[in-house]
Amino acid sequence: MESLIGLLIGAPLLGAAVLLVGGRRLDRVGHLLATLLAAVSFVLAVVLFLDLLGEESEARTLHQHLFTWVPVADFQADVAFRLDPLSMTFVLLITSVGTLIHLYSIGYMEHDERRRRFFAYLNLFLGAMLLLVLADNYLLLYVGWEGVGLASFLLIGFWQHKPSAATAAKKAFIVNRVGDVGLSIAILLMFTTFGTFAFEPVLENASGASEATLTGIGLMLLLAACGKSAQVPLQSWLGDAMEGPTPVSALIHAATMVTAGVYLITRSGAVFDAAPDAQTVVVVVGAVTLLFGAIVGCAKDDIKKALAGSTMSQIGYMMLAAGLGPIGYVFAIMHLVTHGFFKAGLFLGAGSVMHGMNDEVDMRRYGGLRKHMPITFATFGLAYLAIIGFPYLSGFFSKDEIIYAGFSKGGTEGWILGGVMLLGAALTAYYMTRIMLLTFFGEKRWQPDASGHEPHPHESPLTMTIPMIILAFGSVGAGFFFDLNENFVHWLEPVTGLEHGDSPVAHGTVGIAATAVMVLGVAGAWWQYGRRPVPAVAPQGRFLTRAARRDLLQDDFNHAAFVRPGNYLTRGLVYLDHKLVDGVVNGTAAAFGGASGRLRRVQNGFARSYAVSMFGGAVLLVAATLLMRAV
Repeated sequence: MESLIGLLIGAPLLGAAVLLVGGRRLDRVGHLLATLLAAVSFVLAVVLFLDLLGEESEARTLHQHLFTWVPVADFQADVAFRLDPLSMTFVLLITSVGTLIHLYSIGYMEHDERRRRFFAYLNLFLGAMLLLVLADNYLLLYVGWEGVGLASFLLIGFWQHKPSAATAAKKAFIVNRVGDVGLSIAILLMFTTFGTFAFEPVLENASGASEATLTGIGLMLLLAACGKSAQVPLQSWLGDAMEGPTPVSALIHAATMVTAGVYLITRSGAVFDAAPDAQTVVVVVGAVTLLFGAIVGCAKDDIKKALAGSTMSQIGYMMLAAGLGPIGYVFAIMHLVTHGFFKAGLFLGAGSVMHGMNDEVDMRRYGGLRKHMPITFATFGLAYLAIIGFPYLSGFFSKDEIIYAGFSKGGTEGWILGGVMLLGAALTAYYMTRIMLLTFFGEKRWQPDASGHEPHPHESPLTMTIPMIILAFGSVGAGFFFDLNENFVHWLEPVTGLEHGDSPVAHGTVGIAATAVMVLGVAGAWWQYGRRPVPAVAPQGRFLTRAARRDLLQDDFNHAAFVRPGNYLTRGLVYLDHKLVDGVVNGTAAAFGGASGRLRRVQNGFARSYAVSMFGGAVLLVAATLLMRAV
């Protein structure tokens, strides 16, 4: 079975290579080939999953060593894979949701003349993410990490004829490079500390290293996770990334890029468990981002950017849970998987709405679409109920477990974390209900576009609706299945461990409180948007509203804190280069040039001048000789 792991990664990578090298001759079948290879990868994942299930819980680990990558004295890097319950969970999510998004893209990108290239990039994204989660060491993980960054750059900027898309792709690439520096430093620290960067020796010996070193490694890993998972302070790229085609947004938010940071923190749990200061910073980053993303999501009129703020917030829940250590690792991954189903459903539903509305993204130009797009409305509605934590749907089980884990931290810290997460749950219900009301309810508000064409909303083709229906089943039932007999806990516990904190609040009380704040959020959104006409132009609002529409001034802060000082620094260096460095070089050249010009006048070609010079030299020599003798 171990040999199947390489094939699992190789299938989508083969598809990317064939479609990129094969050229236009594959235009007619490229999308089918890419979807088929994604499906092959999913089938292999299911086969490997069933094989792991047949083993005892402590023996559910498969290894495959392909070759020694870099053998240099004591330094050795292997291309080797590790399949255990944690990586298997990610593999199933990536391949299942990824295959459905490939299928959806067949209809969504039907009329795009570069569709073959788009599907090649999708396959590349899938293969890079699989390499990331299946790598047996941090250096190979880094290769997948960079592969995901490259694929996201290509897909976000796929419609590069739009300046906004090209700019968004560059922004995502540059911001993520900041995080990637953190991962590279962490890997170097691991090697100097442990003599290796393979998972097993690093994690098994972490408790024996100094706390200061582990704190440094943990903070660098967190920096990397903040970049990939769009957490404060490296979150500014995520909203702009919505410039890419909608299937890209679904793939990034549900199954690939933003989940990578949560995987990295969870996989490196032993490092953070031995570095409590780094673990605390993870919790703080998760809590801040949880509220940050929710506030941004409340103010956006662009349906995809509102969902992007939602993703930022939900990943904040996962990061917070991962920062709680063995109390929360399992539930961070559980929420990641349930989020994969309902967030993919939400983004694909948004794409379906855009498909029927001439690519309009402003929700203030929607209204009443439930009558025209019943399947989209139903599937989007079920995903909406799941994400707000409606009782007994997927989000209800996973999010409540994280809130309970927060309270289990104990003391004042536990009450603060629990309160923050409950506030986040209320905001989630508010902004998601706002999206539902603006999009599917009320009177129609759409207007003719710049060309005078009025949208004619209609249901999407089967290639788009079938993936949405399948994801809706996951939105409804995945959480219940995971919670049944604690299936998910028992599956991941051998890898992540599990501890039960001492919560001052009963589990049932947390569920009641979460449901109550959810109802308040829904009621608040209905009070503001459901009982009155929606203006075509958003009111100016107060400072917080205006700031939230501008992503809480994150770009303004980056410009003031980094871009402008960088510009001043660059100008100062250029000035020093011109005035000091070039001044010294040019001044030296000018001095020698002037001296040469003056000496050149001596060589005038007149014999009498040369005779006088020779006579003068002879006189000086005689005078010097006489002077020396006299002394």
